[in-house]
Amino acid sequence: MDFVAGCIGGAAGVLVGHPFDTVKVRLQVQSVDKPLYRGTFHCFQSIIRQESVLGLYKGIGSPMMGLTFINAIVFGVQGNTMRMLGQDTPTNQFLAGAAAGAIQCVICCPMELAKTRMQMQGTGEKKSSRKMYKNSLDCLVRIYNREGLWGVNRGMVTTLIRETPGFGFYFLSYDVLTRSLGCEPDDPYMIPKLLFAGGMAGIASWISTYPVDVIKSRFQADGVGGVNRYSSIADCVRQSVRREGYMVFTRGLTSTLLRAFPVNAATFATVTLILMYARGTEAGPTDCEPAQPSHHAQIQQQAQPSSL
Repeated sequence: MDFVAGCIGGAAGVLVGHPFDTVKVRLQVQSVDKPLYRGTFHCFQSIIRQESVLGLYKGIGSPMMGLTFINAIVFGVQGNTMRMLGQDTPTNQFLAGAAAGAIQCVICCPMELAKTRMQMQGTGEKKSSRKMYKNSLDCLVRIYNREGLWGVNRGMVTTLIRETPGFGFYFLSYDVLTRSLGCEPDDPYMIPKLLFAGGMAGIASWISTYPVDVIKSRFQADGVGGVNRYSSIADCVRQSVRREGYMVFTRGLTSTLLRAFPVNAATFATVTLILMYARGTEAGPTDCEPAQPSHHAQIQQQAQPSSL
């Protein structure tokens, strides 16, 4: 049931957060010489005006397709790692989260590559006259046919660098916040506290690894127009800093932070409500009896986050 709830909660998070992610990617990869957007809100307005509201949901098929596998990996690895480490401590939460983040990159990297390519397709056009990709799956198939397995995993190194500490900080922040807020199963404010903890954990995680995400987006979007500007990740960093200064690493940060809180709020609310209903009908009030594990462990089992 944890897995099912996590998948549904993650899907809710994707639906809420994908428009912000589209804006983030557009701002991260736009040309500094001829920028299309002046900022986050101008980007929102421009996409809706030029491409309709559906423009904000370009590439959503890719994260939806990869959601089940990513949740399975994250929940499985994080839970098994915590059991191997033995103690529920903040340090172990970080290590378990980092392990989960590293392993799920196998699915995350190709998924985000397709998402990024789809989000950049038909920029500024309501009805694109020439679509390179029909959908996310077609995008991956075409990349594979043209560039092989290496092309499908373009940006894997930057994804690993982002996801490993990112998930570590995510689980660490969530653990510290739920302990500090005193999330008890019988607390009438348990759900608002979990939503707040999850949202703030997401923000902390993104801030800790955001510069890497900028480079990842640029490297994965490179070649969309048929021309490759970057020969390597290091070259991408050098060119970006030389042309735009160190502020390039904050491109799209506003939309990312605006996205982080509601995405995790939607995920936590959905997961918590589903599990409370399921466990309430199956086991009744026994979930809160003293014989169960610690309150904090119960809260983590009931509302484990599904994705960043």
